[in-house]
Amino acid sequence: MEDHRTFFHKYFLLYRPFVSELNRILANYELHNAQWSIMYYLDMYQTSFSLVELSKHLYVEKPTITRTVMTLLRLGYVEQVPVSDKREKRIQLSEKGKETASQIRLLLDEYEKSIMEGVTPEEQNLVIQVMDQVRNKIIEKR
Repeated sequence: MEDHRTFFHKYFLLYRPFVSELNRILANYELHNAQWSIMYYLDMYQTSFSLVELSKHLYVEKPTITRTVMTLLRLGYVEQVPVSDKREKRIQLSEKGKETASQIRLLLDEYEKSIMEGVTPEEQNLVIQVMDQVRNKIIEKR
């Protein structure tokens, strides 16, 4: 098999079991991967974002972001931030969302560290660099 095929084949073989385990962990909080990606982003930057900004960053269509955010609002994990333009919807983590994100992050840190055992920091950094290069090329070609 050619290197590029092997690379993406290995990526898919990694992605599915990782997301399955992630969803199993998140189910305890009535969440799944797509919802967690929004919460993670909000938690990482500790600020509010518009739905358009989230859509662009996560490369997800705005209607999908809107539906996912509506679920997070219903669960009480995010809250709308008042803005002068009523057409713009900005959200941030609620207090419940911040506490939940912190709990989930601890569980995921433990899980991620356990599955990375035996992979050196240098190897991890190399893979991160390669993933960044590939992602940038994908974005560039859009």
